[in-house]
Amino acid sequence: MAATKVLIVDDSALIRQMLEEMLSSDPMIEVVGTAADPYVAREKIKELHPDVLTLDIEMPRMDGLTFLKNLMRLHPLPVIMVSTLTESGADITFEALELGAVDFVTKPKINVKNTFEAYREEICGKVRMASRVSKSMLERRYQRYSQNQQTPAHKPQPIKPLAPVAEKRSLDDVLGQNKPVNRSFRATDKIIALGASTGGTEAIKEVLMGLPANAPAMVITQHIPAAFSLPFAKRMDTVTAMTVCQAEDGQAILPGHVYIAPGDQHLMVMREGTKYVCRLNDGPPVNRHKPSVDVMFRSVVQNVGPNAIGVLLTGMGNDGAQGMKELQGLKVPTIAQDEKTSVVWGMPGEAVKLGAADDILPLTSIAARIIALAAK
Repeated sequence: MAATKVLIVDDSALIRQMLEEMLSSDPMIEVVGTAADPYVAREKIKELHPDVLTLDIEMPRMDGLTFLKNLMRLHPLPVIMVSTLTESGADITFEALELGAVDFVTKPKINVKNTFEAYREEICGKVRMASRVSKSMLERRYQRYSQNQQTPAHKPQPIKPLAPVAEKRSLDDVLGQNKPVNRSFRATDKIIALGASTGGTEAIKEVLMGLPANAPAMVITQHIPAAFSLPFAKRMDTVTAMTVCQAEDGQAILPGHVYIAPGDQHLMVMREGTKYVCRLNDGPPVNRHKPSVDVMFRSVVQNVGPNAIGVLLTGMGNDGAQGMKELQGLKVPTIAQDEKTSVVWGMPGEAVKLGAADDILPLTSIAARIIALAAK
């Protein structure tokens, strides 16, 4: 298989050098060139025909977002954004993902050389993954962005109430071995547990936009840096009729609310009396992730049981697949995003391989399926 050809676009000579050294250390990646600004990048794209771009957000002469918008409109290419670990950096990064960027990596503001080097494996993995994203996927994402621009985002009005809801879980390092749900505990509230990674910020947005204000409570684990999870929660709160927040330890889980895991802690669902609450856990990464979808799913298995709905969206790797299988073992309805609409069909694909997905659906159908399941 031919090596992935990469063009590095960054105004910092140090970052260009470091990225070139890191990416060139991977035998499956070939750095075909570098550019200090988008105007140079434009000519090098024509000359070198790269498979993937790494693109800095803040550059002279033309900022990264403007360049990305032009690129996705005229010549779609998989792009990995290089972002700063700040709240403003997060906001711009989320807009870049809306525009069609595949993923992002963060660069520290201090001690860049030593800290950035620690991300070598992650950066190489993301570039290899990006090379597999189809042009048609990029075109669809940019088309969706263009349509949304014509209809500005706003907080939707509450939708007609759902029908009454009838009554009706290495991972062990964090939660211990799996155990049966406590059958003496009865609750009527359902909880939607949703996991995602690469491509997930936009996929989650699509799902949330389709849910009414009185939908069951939702807990979300999205693989994201700690500095980005709160801005992400705030951003999602503007696009859905539900109330979205970053989860806090001990916070009551209520219908009509969405709780997003902080980017550096596992989110778990626990019981206190007849209530569900969020618990944050600072234990080790699971499946190399913290927060981990499997940790969240296992807590739902142990504390919610059949009252749950499990959803796994686009993402690289296999985090969440085993947890979804455990959910299914308790007769919890499970939904996996299909391959065609996933940026990366890793996590949902692994769940499908395990036979853990009751429904395999395109992204645009998932919200409606959640509503239908919640009304049963």
